[in-house]
Amino acid sequence: MGNPYARGEDSSVQSNMTVTLKDFYADWCGPCKTQDPIIEELEADWEGVEFEKVDVDEHQDVANEYQVRSIPTIVVENDDGVVERFVGVTQRDELEDALQEAGA
Repeated sequence: MGNPYARGEDSSVQSNMTVTLKDFYADWCGPCKTQDPIIEELEADWEGVEFEKVDVDEHQDVANEYQVRSIPTIVVENDDGVVERFVGVTQRDELEDALQEAGA
C-alpha cells in the first residue's frame, strides 16, 4: 500500500484496494445453483478480485457476521468495508457495477 497521506494518488490508491466478492450459498438452494454460472464467469474475467464461496450451513458464524438471512446473498467489499449487498439471484451487469464501484 502506498502512503495514505500522499496527495494526488487517488487512482493508484484505488487500484491497490483489495476487492472481495463473497457468495453466500447452500448446496440445497435452487436459486444458488442458478447464481453459480454467473459467479464463475465473473471469476474468469475479473482477475484482481478475490472470490469466496461461503456455505452458510458450514460457516454460520460468517453468515451471522454479515447478517445473511436469505440465500443467495452476495456481498462486495473492499478495504473500507461493504460496498454493495445483493439478495437473490443477481445478474452479471449489476455485480460488475458493484465491483467497479468497489475499486476493482
